Amino acid sequence: MTCLTRRVILGLAAVAGLAATPAVQAQTFPDRPITLVVPFAAGGPTDIIARIMAEHMSRTLGQSIVVENVAGAGGTTGSTRVARATPDGYTLVMGNLGTHSASLGLYPRLGYDPRTDFEPVINAAGTPMLIAAHKDFPANTL
Repeated sequence: MTCLTRRVILGLAAVAGLAATPAVQAQTFPDRPITLVVPFAAGGPTDIIARIMAEHMSRTLGQSIVVENVAGAGGTTGSTRVARATPDGYTLVMGNLGTHSASLGLYPRLGYDPRTDFEPVINAAGTPMLIAAHKDFPANTL
């Protein structure tokens, strides 16, 4: 069953449940502060991008966005914390290539599966990457 199919089925079940419920009061989101976990130490590029985004998100949503640095294990400590948090939209992670791709191959007992435990919200930034070798290395392409 694909992820989309699961969501459609869950969505239909939710609609059916609402139809059977008497009066349901609308809830507003967010009604409390949101935590944005940066799985790296303060002052690095991921932290800087997160803080710029948090400031804009706070103005847009009218709610405080708390940036929390949870460094360790190449970003997997903070990412694991978010993966285990209640999936209510109040705890987000500023993931990157390391936390959501490379970690699968680097950590045999990773505390989360980036393919299924997270839902991407936005591509916040792109960073250039390059592969370099000694000038006398014979290959000049991948």
